[in-house]
Amino acid sequence: MSQISYKDAGVDIDAGNSFVENIKPLVKSTTIPGVIGGIGSFAGAFELPKGFKEPVMLAATDGVGTKLKLAIDSGIHNTVGIDLVAMCVNDLLCNFGTPSFFLDYYATGKLDVINATNVVAGIAEGCKRSECALIGGETAEMPGMYSEDDYDLAGFAVGVAEKSEMDRVSLVRAGHKLIALPSSGLHSNGFSLARKVLFETMDKKFDEDFNGKPLIEVLLEPTTIYVKMFKELRNEIVAMAHITGGGIIENLPRVLPENLMAEVKEESIRVLPIFELMAPHVQRAEMFRAFNMGVGMVLVVEDKNIDTVLAKAKGSYLIGEIKEGKREAKMI
Repeated sequence: MSQISYKDAGVDIDAGNSFVENIKPLVKSTTIPGVIGGIGSFAGAFELPKGFKEPVMLAATDGVGTKLKLAIDSGIHNTVGIDLVAMCVNDLLCNFGTPSFFLDYYATGKLDVINATNVVAGIAEGCKRSECALIGGETAEMPGMYSEDDYDLAGFAVGVAEKSEMDRVSLVRAGHKLIALPSSGLHSNGFSLARKVLFETMDKKFDEDFNGKPLIEVLLEPTTIYVKMFKELRNEIVAMAHITGGGIIENLPRVLPENLMAEVKEESIRVLPIFELMAPHVQRAEMFRAFNMGVGMVLVVEDKNIDTVLAKAKGSYLIGEIKEGKREAKMI
């Protein structure tokens, strides 16, 4: 009777071991104070930062959606890891948490060591931009669950906040101003719609020139990470809203109390060219619900701090203010 190995079933343990060896220096490059031990144990360890009166641990998890499909189809794998980190750590900032460490989950039908290493290189780069450590992760080779070329990603970020600083909603007042931080593109939301519009309706090609760059590079531009900006300006910020799925319309109300509304001047928003390209094929209201439209984060700021924030937050600009009314974000 012939005997079947794990490799015969589609799982290559040797490839997995080779992958781990490849990523060890990448993981090590993200080490910051607080990391205990190294890769290879059953769990990653991180010492609680000192200097907090009442430290609260915050956690966020996310993926990068169907942006992965473009990475897989184009063979460009070294940027979606940055997106993965960005989507998680930017959420932590909105509760005034600074990222401490990150873990990833990589699942695939057949482990391609080179592609997987490139993905983790992006994750390590995202961690460095976030000033947090990559302390662990999991790689799962699951033949029959995914096609051989497909893979999926999930990320998990943990940070620490001062308990007294977490409730930002209660600090928001009528008269506070809204400042937009620019996005780098679609970030990691709305790609199902973007793919349908660009590659089905408009019949665009990956290598087609768009403003001097191949279209695929514009689409895969990594999500902006706002950690360093936050650390510099946290004392000048009342609240923050990460503009992800649902756009400004659905995310900005998350930082508002029940009796206040956000009035956003639509004409003030500096819409990026990639959104203008798709605009003729999508209703305007739908564009603002599906995409960030060029705004990656919205800051709520007191009048006295506006000039400081605008001077220090690169590319930032005013888009509206907080007013009395039903809790909503209203485009005017």
